[in-house]
Amino acid sequence: QVQLVESGGGLVQPGGSLRLSCAASGSIFSIYAMGWYRQAPGKQRELVAAITSGGTTNYADSVKGRFTISRDNAKNTVYLQMNSLKPEDTAVYYCNAEVATIVLKGYWGQGTQVTVSS
Repeated sequence: QVQLVESGGGLVQPGGSLRLSCAASGSIFSIYAMGWYRQAPGKQRELVAAITSGGTTNYADSVKGRFTISRDNAKNTVYLQMNSLKPEDTAVYYCNAEVATIVLKGYWGQGTQVTVSS
């Protein structure tokens, strides 16, 4: 079984920064794409940023220039550095990873709350 454990969420003032981490553990052969999604109250879950095993990145237009996704393949960990945070960034942030064990399957973390408020 594979587990994704997120950390780093919290309350921050507008203009502030947070860094989210997500570590994968279990019987992992390989991890392909990893990403961060978010879901605000009353809204659908949306992609924030994604990164391939080779380091190619993709961002939602709303976070380009403010958020940076990165990964440490040796630690099976993905990060999301969030700068210049806005109230509209408030949401539960979920980590997602495509993990090869016996089969290739997508896994989700439990979510971490990010609240941007003065």
